[in-house]
Amino acid sequence: MKPILQATGVCKKFDAVVAADDINIEIRTGERVSLIGSNGAGKTTFVNMITGYLKPDQGKIQLEGLDITPLNPRLITRLGVARSFQIPQLFGELTVLDNIIAAHVCLSANLSFWRPARESKTTLRAHALLERFSLHEHRNRRVAELPGGVRKLLDIAMALTVSPKLLLLDEPTSGVSADEKFPMMKTIMDALGQEQSTTVLFVEHDMEIVAAHANRVIAFYSGRIIADAAPEVALANEDVRRYVTGELLI
Repeated sequence: MKPILQATGVCKKFDAVVAADDINIEIRTGERVSLIGSNGAGKTTFVNMITGYLKPDQGKIQLEGLDITPLNPRLITRLGVARSFQIPQLFGELTVLDNIIAAHVCLSANLSFWRPARESKTTLRAHALLERFSLHEHRNRRVAELPGGVRKLLDIAMALTVSPKLLLLDEPTSGVSADEKFPMMKTIMDALGQEQSTTVLFVEHDMEIVAAHANRVIAFYSGRIIADAAPEVALANEDVRRYVTGELLI
């Protein structure tokens, strides 16, 4: 079986800063993979290259064997790749329900000016996602009124409106209090558990969340991969303990 995502020899520099140094990764369908590393290690750069927001200087990225390296973000999305952002990308003046419906319209491969946004199938899908993400009670509230954690959940629910093959979450618990982030991540992963065909890559800094919710960990340092293994193995790696978690003195 071909991997759902394959990065081969991917390199990226920003002037003298090496953000990706010969990255080679294969991701299998259904995996829950956490990308870890200190700030500037190359995690978000890698996510941005997968989704087309950045182009590698060398190498290629394939989705189910198709080279998506030269494609723009919209085309990559229509092929089945969705993402949430560290800062949620929402329509502040619309309601929660209307944000979900708007996301479906924007992400749909069959976008048309002649089709109503509120088709019954779209509306049913929107209500189902709101239920799964514990957002239904907020469905008629303006997004601008919502607390940060609820906005994070909504941003991720919006990414799922078109049932993507690959979902990338950029720091889903950032900006959320310690008391809120653990139940919030459980809500996210429980909701994603109903999307068995969706493969998930998530960038995360809290190692307890990584250990609880990933079945594979890829650790970045200075644009390189320093570990790629099950959580208990990767988090025990000496380089990870030195450069990522800070448990060992450099």
